[in-house]
Amino acid sequence: RWAFDGPYERAFEEAFAAQQTARFGICVANGTVAIQLALEALDIGAGDEVVVPGLTWQATAAAVLDVNATPILVDVEPGTYCIDPRAVEAAITDRTRAVIVVHLYDGVADMDRILAIAARRGISVVEDCAHSHGTRWNGRGVGSLGDLGTFSFQSSKSLTCGEGGFVTTNSAALRETVYSLRNCGRRRPGSADGDWRPIQSGNYRMTEWQSAVLLSQFERFPEQLETRQAAVRYLDRELSGIDGIHTTDRRPQVTTQGLYGYVIRFEEEAFSGLTGNAFREALSAELGVAVGAPYEPLNGSSLLRPHTKRRHRLTEGYWSEIEPSRYDLPVAERAYRSEATIIPHELLLRPHVELGLVPAAIQRIREHLPALVAWQKGLGDDAAEGTRSAAARPEGAVAPRGAA
Repeated sequence: RWAFDGPYERAFEEAFAAQQTARFGICVANGTVAIQLALEALDIGAGDEVVVPGLTWQATAAAVLDVNATPILVDVEPGTYCIDPRAVEAAITDRTRAVIVVHLYDGVADMDRILAIAARRGISVVEDCAHSHGTRWNGRGVGSLGDLGTFSFQSSKSLTCGEGGFVTTNSAALRETVYSLRNCGRRRPGSADGDWRPIQSGNYRMTEWQSAVLLSQFERFPEQLETRQAAVRYLDRELSGIDGIHTTDRRPQVTTQGLYGYVIRFEEEAFSGLTGNAFREALSAELGVAVGAPYEPLNGSSLLRPHTKRRHRLTEGYWSEIEPSRYDLPVAERAYRSEATIIPHELLLRPHVELGLVPAAIQRIREHLPALVAWQKGLGDDAAEGTRSAAARPEGAVAPRGAA
């Protein structure tokens, strides 16, 4: 069976919802659609505002635009790069309907504070958990803490079927609404209310084939989750003694740590002014694995361009208020420009003897700082892109990638 509502889909929905301690789970086409359907299930649309972190993949804000609401961008916390609760509270107006909380890379948002703000101000909480498969907060899975949670099974994620998404909720009513929204208005089989819901919807389903792939992947997931957690503990310990290197602040409420990437926070000043780009390129060369910057902040992202779609020109006022560049996001901008380096989650499945190459590589970069900084200054501070590690070249010489 290649369509939907088959035994593999039902089995995976039950298994993954249980993994995240949610009552219900619904398979959908992808992670972006999952966010859109969550917003539609909450009846969010034209005239509404949704608070969104400024450091996230563009889909978080694009889903808000796709329901004709206004994404309100706020800054993130410097220690986790997750949405700052103080910024959330400051951004709430009488038009605010929800906040989308993104658990980013290996960070987990402060859900206790977010949920308290939401309850006090009467807004909904949607958790974007595309990076956080398996993460638990005080024993409860992320995605089960807010009104709805969303997940991605895109090819780069820690649990994948190539493309796919998931919506979690503890509300039976929201479950039924999401099911109909993703399934052309159909109700769940056996519904006492008939076969069809009078609702404008579409086809956002996942196939049985994808569900079968996920079930197969899921058999290995608990072991991989523990391996990654052990790797996080190891790297946190080994990197803690290196001057100018910091890791994500670990909240004590996080009882199980899932992640998409391991974050290293880098101080340029402690590395003689070596830029973040140069550090990333040198570390990539040392490890033989591509590490990189975090997402480009949404106020300057080349991927968030709502004005390229005429459908967003509902009114001149709306056209103006959805302009991303009107927001100031200093923490997000600093993370992208120089501070954050992301190690892909796949590397965390390697033995600790190989993970030890990470702190060793950083120490080798330190040993060759004079040569790296001299080369960087010779080409300009932004010329770090294309740097090869000094340690990989004779006598510490450096050159652009591809040079002899």
